[in-house]
Amino acid sequence: MPHRSTPRGRSRKRGAPHPHPLRFLRLRLCLCSSPPPRRAMELPRSACSKEHHKIYAAWFAVADPDGDGRVTGADATKFFAMSGLSRADLKQVWAIADSKRQGFLGFGEFVSSMQLVSLAQAGEEISQDSLKREDLSSLDPPVMEGLDELLARSKAVVKRVHPEENGTPQVQVPSSNGWFSSKSAKKTHDPLTAVTSVIDGLKRLYIEKLKPLEVAYRFNDFASPLLTNSDFDAKPMVMLLGQYSTGKTTFIKHLLETSYPGAHVGPEPTTDRFVVVMSGSDERTIPGNTIAVQADMPFTGLTTFGGAFLSKFECSQMPHPLLDHITFVDTPGVLSGEKQRTQRSYEFTGVTSWFAAKCDLILLLFDPHKLDISDEFKRVISSLRGHDDKIRVVLNKADQVDTQQLMRVYGALMWSLGKVLNTPEVVRVYIGSFNDKPVNETAVGPIGKDLFEKEQEDLLCDLKDIPKKACDRRVNEFVKRARAAKIHAYIIGHLKKEMPAMMGKAKAQQRLIDNLGDEFAKVQREYHLPAGDFPDVEHFKQVLGGYNIDKFEKMKPKLVQAVDDMLAYDIPELLKNFRNPYE
Repeated sequence: MPHRSTPRGRSRKRGAPHPHPLRFLRLRLCLCSSPPPRRAMELPRSACSKEHHKIYAAWFAVADPDGDGRVTGADATKFFAMSGLSRADLKQVWAIADSKRQGFLGFGEFVSSMQLVSLAQAGEEISQDSLKREDLSSLDPPVMEGLDELLARSKAVVKRVHPEENGTPQVQVPSSNGWFSSKSAKKTHDPLTAVTSVIDGLKRLYIEKLKPLEVAYRFNDFASPLLTNSDFDAKPMVMLLGQYSTGKTTFIKHLLETSYPGAHVGPEPTTDRFVVVMSGSDERTIPGNTIAVQADMPFTGLTTFGGAFLSKFECSQMPHPLLDHITFVDTPGVLSGEKQRTQRSYEFTGVTSWFAAKCDLILLLFDPHKLDISDEFKRVISSLRGHDDKIRVVLNKADQVDTQQLMRVYGALMWSLGKVLNTPEVVRVYIGSFNDKPVNETAVGPIGKDLFEKEQEDLLCDLKDIPKKACDRRVNEFVKRARAAKIHAYIIGHLKKEMPAMMGKAKAQQRLIDNLGDEFAKVQREYHLPAGDFPDVEHFKQVLGGYNIDKFEKMKPKLVQAVDDMLAYDIPELLKNFRNPYE
């Protein structure tokens, strides 16, 4: 058994508590262990000594026989069995290690799982909090029966196949995306059961079954651009929307506990562009035209909004532990009053709708002095239709009014939102003051301060669950897109069928466009489709006006059937294959 050793790098001492009670995101996000100084902050999944790191690297090579950098459920059942733990314990280990429900363990997750196995072998109860233990990095590796023999055998194979250079075996890792980048790959790829994660499976299903339908009926022109690799692999995103000076930029700075490159704060509209705040190796800003053409970034679809928008788009990169898991989208303040008379040079609501489809959470920010919902803000909220489950409302700067005024402000806000959201359900509103200043107890009193802390903890729970639910969200958005594309195909096929064969095509097209709502109703009745899944009539009219309906493809039942099979069989089978292997 290897000797205990101290953790690598700086010591992991807990930083002194900040005097401000709202500095709650020194990232106690269940993603990080006890918070050390920011520069030394590491995720618990890499918290092991150099000696143990070498041991786990060798074990990982055995547990990952195909060398793709992922230990799947099938691989894990064989390797973890050597620990001698019960099936119930191993089920718990996998559930904690694969908290993002990706269906596989990377090296960091593998290290975490081995540390949990070691704790379980010592008779300790394991939970998510087990990964926050301060002695985790010095914990001895678990006892794995028969592993030494497998290690010796694998070393012999490596020596025969790959001669060592400088004492390090040269191992080539196959790319998981090779099938994705070649046209001929469609004919030669492995069956769907050979994919190594839920996301890989969705990529394959998109290329084989959904994308042909989208291309045939120009779904990308009516709804959203075709998906790329980066759209599937992107980190979860949180978008902040609100009128100017409601504290959107300050909110992000508060969560990061530092400013980000290009951040500007002021009482008047200071954020004049869409800023994506994401992880990077160094602090820098990247112009919109540059970031939109990078294939490894999920923003290539923004090119459809033209150069006028891209000049108002920017990417801000910086190294930060929170940004390793979440990307933030800071937006320009929504205009109100006289400012609305000056039109923007790009389609603001279209851009927010595009980001809404990509985001995992949408925060609508208000403050006690800006409760009115302007015409532009109303259009923006309406453009979020179909993403209601992502919307959260934040009443920011709530310590600027006393308790009695806050009660009236909350009622007025709910009344304003009720008129715009048009739903009988009550939207969730978080109340607080998300900045670096202490709470104004003179105004809110001790009861108000306690209320703010509880509300902020609730918001924290929403934020910390985002990375864990990212994979489920990807599946949800994929299924939503597939249903929308299928309905789009039915609509286009119906309109094509209604066109005359020879004479009067122009008049027939105009008649169909003018009566598009009635045509939608016909499609709904013919195919028994839910009315709520149909696109916005006015937007569809606007886009359809630029096309010749007669040039569209006729209805191809095979393409629709492929999508139906994907929804009914392929996706459930994919999720079944990558669930907890011990269930």
